[in-house]
Amino acid sequence: MKIKIVVHQAEEGGYWAEVPAIPGCATQGETFEELLQNLYEAIEGCLSVEIDTPQKTDKDRVLEIAI
Repeated sequence: MKIKIVVHQAEEGGYWAEVPAIPGCATQGETFEELLQNLYEAIEGCLSVEIDTPQKTDKDRVLEIAI
């Protein structure tokens, strides 16, 4: 999976980044390398959040897809 990120230089030094495709997914790092490492962890954490089982009726279907 490829995902776009937006990297910003922090005013106080270092970097911070956000993942527009995943609302609320952001992280920071003192160096660019640290930022990249933190991004992998942040994205994995955001994508692994447990979601409640959706309520469905007999006419509904629940599908699981891979992206």
